[in-house]
Amino acid sequence: MRKLEDTYRHKGLRKKLIDTIREKGISEENVLDAIMNIPRHFFLDTALDNIAYEDKAFPIAEGQTISQPYTVAYQTQLLQVHQYEKILEIGTGSAYQSCVLAELGAQVFTIERQKKLYEHTKNFGYIKKYNSIKYFYGDGFEGLPTYAPFDKILITAAAPVVPPILLAQLKPGGMMVLPLDAGDKQRMLRITKNEDGSFNEEAFTNFSFVPMLKGKN
Repeated sequence: MRKLEDTYRHKGLRKKLIDTIREKGISEENVLDAIMNIPRHFFLDTALDNIAYEDKAFPIAEGQTISQPYTVAYQTQLLQVHQYEKILEIGTGSAYQSCVLAELGAQVFTIERQKKLYEHTKNFGYIKKYNSIKYFYGDGFEGLPTYAPFDKILITAAAPVVPPILLAQLKPGGMMVLPLDAGDKQRMLRITKNEDGSFNEEAFTNFSFVPMLKGKN
């Protein structure tokens, strides 16, 4: 079994990463602190140890990726996470984003559709330190109606449409952040649910995500 070590060298590389994403416009210090506190190299194959803190996406199991740190920070900043909020995350992947949300004090309910990835991530030793993360194997388009409503919803894959079932699971006053559109590029959207059930939509920078797929695998 791989021995997980977070050395002074890793911390130094992480500090350089924080400087990089701050220069790209991430200004929320709590988000930067959360990323500084999480050893990203733990989530990657040991072969990638020397480049784990480059601001890039990297492959993980089942054809998925661990998102670029800037992208994680960008989505997290848009979501305006507060302590004790209930957040539904669609697309657990490596659980790196889940840990960032948990580090900010949120209660995280995260869904993964890939069974092997779900099993691997759920049994990953490091993330067991976050008791506030609950893992589910399922179809992200269906959400988690049993645990709804949620204060915030974060989708970490490219949604072809805004899933109406997920909007229904959002509290009045809540927010959803997602990359929308098929194709190579997606618009980052933030949707706010008003008290009367209507929605406000804000569009931000374009990104590139793996597609959000229906069903379980």
